[in-house]
Amino acid sequence: MIDFQSILTSINEAVIHEKDKGKIADYIPELAKIDINNFGIHLIDSQQENYAAGNSDEQFSIQSISKVLSLSMVLGLIGEKVWKRVDVEPSGDPFNHLSLLELENGIPRNPLINPGAIVIADILVSQLENPKEEFLAFVQNIANDYTIDYDKEVAKSEKRTGFMNFAAANLLKSYDNLNNDVDVVLDFYFHQCSLSMSCAQLTHIFYMFMNHGKCRRNKAYLTLSQVKRINAIMLTCGFYDEAGEFAFEVGLPGKSGVGGGIVALLPNKFCVATWSPGLNPKGNSKLGMLALEKLTTQTELSIF
Repeated sequence: MIDFQSILTSINEAVIHEKDKGKIADYIPELAKIDINNFGIHLIDSQQENYAAGNSDEQFSIQSISKVLSLSMVLGLIGEKVWKRVDVEPSGDPFNHLSLLELENGIPRNPLINPGAIVIADILVSQLENPKEEFLAFVQNIANDYTIDYDKEVAKSEKRTGFMNFAAANLLKSYDNLNNDVDVVLDFYFHQCSLSMSCAQLTHIFYMFMNHGKCRRNKAYLTLSQVKRINAIMLTCGFYDEAGEFAFEVGLPGKSGVGGGIVALLPNKFCVATWSPGLNPKGNSKLGMLALEKLTTQTELSIF
C-alpha cells in the first residue's frame, strides 16, 4: 500500500525550497499578478481517496488544460469526424507557432496546440446553441461541482493580447478550416482557457480519463476507444515541444497550461494535479514538472 499523503507532503517540502521557480506568463497581464511562490498538489486514487499538500485548493486559470475538455465534448458530439479537421501528430513546435499550419494546408497537427484547439472551438460554436454556457455546464457536470466558472478578467486580458491566436484563426479561415466568424470562435476560446479551478477540482474532472471514461459518479462521458485516444494524445502532445521530456522524466499522459497547472494520470490507479505559476522556457510549470517526476520515481508508478 502506497502512502500517497506522506509522499505528497515530502514533495511539497522539497519543491517549495527550490530557488529557481521559473517565470510567470506575463504576456497575459492577469496571470502576471499571481504570486510565484504558490505551489499545490492533489491526488485522487481509484478508490476516490484524496491526498493533498500546499495550495491545492486555490483556484487558478487552467488555460490549455481546457483543450482536453473541449476535445472530449466534441468527440461526444460528432465522434470520429473531428479527425478530418485536425490531426493527431506531435508538432515538435511551441504551442502558438503557425509555420506547420501553413505547410500542411490549414490542418493543425493536433488538438492540443492553439490552432488545433481553435478548430475544436469552432466545432463547438457550430454544434451548440449557447457554447459558453453549455461547455461550462459540461465541465461542471463531470466534476459534480457547480462553483467552477470562467474568470472573465482573464478572458478579457487574453482577448486584448491574443494577437497570435487571431493570426492562427485567420489563417485557419483562409484554408476553409474555420466555419464561424473569427471573433465569435475566439470569444469562446478565450473563455474556455479562462476556466478557473484548483488542483483538487482538476483531479475530480480528469478522474474520468483514468476511469474508462466514467466520472466519480460512474456516469460515462466517453467510450473506452475515445479515452484511449485522448490519453494517447495527452502523452504525445500534452506538453508541446517538451512532450518527449515529460514522457521520459514522468511517464504519464498529462496536460499543462501556462497558468502553471499540470494534470496527469495513470489509468486505473490515480489522477494528480499540480500548480506552480512559474514556467520553464518551454511554457510548462517548472516546479510542477519536478514534482511529478518525484511522484513517479518515489511511487514507482508510471505507464512504462
